[in-house]
Amino acid sequence: MIKLINLTKRYRGVIAVNNINLEIEKGVVFGFLGPNGAGKTTTIKMMAGVLKPTAGRILIKDIDISRSPSDAKRIVGYIPDSPFLYEKLTGKEFLKFISGLYNMNESDGIEHRIETLLNKFGLTNWADELVESYSHGMKQRLIMCSALLHDPEIIIVDEPMVGLDPRAARMVKELFRALASQGKTLFISTHSLEVAEAISDQVAIIQAGRIIAQGTPDELKQKAGVDGGLEEIFLTLTQEGPLSHEGPFSSH
Repeated sequence: MIKLINLTKRYRGVIAVNNINLEIEKGVVFGFLGPNGAGKTTTIKMMAGVLKPTAGRILIKDIDISRSPSDAKRIVGYIPDSPFLYEKLTGKEFLKFISGLYNMNESDGIEHRIETLLNKFGLTNWADELVESYSHGMKQRLIMCSALLHDPEIIIVDEPMVGLDPRAARMVKELFRALASQGKTLFISTHSLEVAEAISDQVAIIQAGRIIAQGTPDELKQKAGVDGGLEEIFLTLTQEGPLSHEGPFSSH
């Protein structure tokens, strides 16, 4: 469903993403992990068609996103880490606006779908309130509604739990697993190793723009030579140990 082929992105001579190759099958929840500045968000933005690669190709269900961006975006739902919303619209008006971008109308059952999504994400009571009155977590839930509105086959997510309270975060994790069971493919970049471990079928770790490990959590555990969870695997493979106790805040 997703293929990244020799994908590279340079910014003024700095290589943010360095010749990465990934292939993700249908119905998989794919966790994309890495330290800050490793290239996760840059990769996500190229996959979503927000940034153009310097080199390489991105295939979304065999559609080259550089050659046919509109066709690729019709089957993709994109949830960014910092959502952009039209804050002078109500939540329901915003979703109707998004439905228009996908040429959806009442014959597609759009009113019912909007109501269903608002209810699922706990926004029904706020549907007719201006988005500017929403909390950050509510805005994040609204952008998730908009990304799922056209029933995409592939869902690309950057930091899904930012701003969500524990109840909403749990609902989102359960939703992602349910979507995968329906045959949807999810590509999720997250700093939360607990979230990645809870929902991911496969994981890739990126560091300094390169993929340094890829596989199931069990395969990565074997590669890292550790018996612990994903946090220990991540720290071992990225060679990041505990912070030193020496320094300006040391009691010594």
